[in-house]
Amino acid sequence: MILRVTRDVHLVDLTHDVAPHDILEGALALEAAAPFFPDGTVHLAVVDPGVGGARRALVIARPDQRFVGPDNGLFTPFLQTPGWRAFELSAPEYRLPEVSRTFHGRDVFAPAAAYLALGVPAERFGAEVTDPVRLPWPTPHPIQGGLAGEIVHVDRFGNLVTSIRADDLAGDSVVGVAGREVALVGTYADIQIGQVAGLIGSRGRLEVAARERSAAATLGVGRGAPVTVRGRSSVTKK
Repeated sequence: MILRVTRDVHLVDLTHDVAPHDILEGALALEAAAPFFPDGTVHLAVVDPGVGGARRALVIARPDQRFVGPDNGLFTPFLQTPGWRAFELSAPEYRLPEVSRTFHGRDVFAPAAAYLALGVPAERFGAEVTDPVRLPWPTPHPIQGGLAGEIVHVDRFGNLVTSIRADDLAGDSVVGVAGREVALVGTYADIQIGQVAGLIGSRGRLEVAARERSAAATLGVGRGAPVTVRGRSSVTKK
């Protein structure tokens, strides 16, 4: 549908590997990828278990980029700082004449993204929305001598991505997960084959990895499992 509206676009297919109906996983994928796209990018994202129901369809305009998709929390990472405006996708001229209740990705979101790419201002799509849905966003909290967080994502290698970010850490730290403590290392190559360690992954988040194994399978844990970081020297508290 995008190419029917305009062919003067560069389409990047980010992923189809988000688990069905998993809005948090979709939000984390956007959080990881969007900052690396140029200013002016339009991000079309559809993880939409409520399609055809009461949930709104949105465009979120930030000074640098714009986001199109369902109002179900998918864009939570981009609502954490000021500077955004949201508008409901209701103007009929920017969607297909006949809209399927079960395929808004094709009939509502794709045309809207294409018209945004053509330069149509976000406010032309519908009424302003001041209360877009936000997911409860996993963040770490201070504990005695460190921080406590949780596993928020398991990637296809079985690495355990956590809610603890690189700038939460300071000093020489030990990671606690699944009833054991593991060292914090620099990269996967620093882990002995079959062993488990923590490291800062490309998302800027603390991960728990097993060298050439699945950490999730090795430790028997997944999303929601608790993770702690305690500093041998110091850990920042936020």
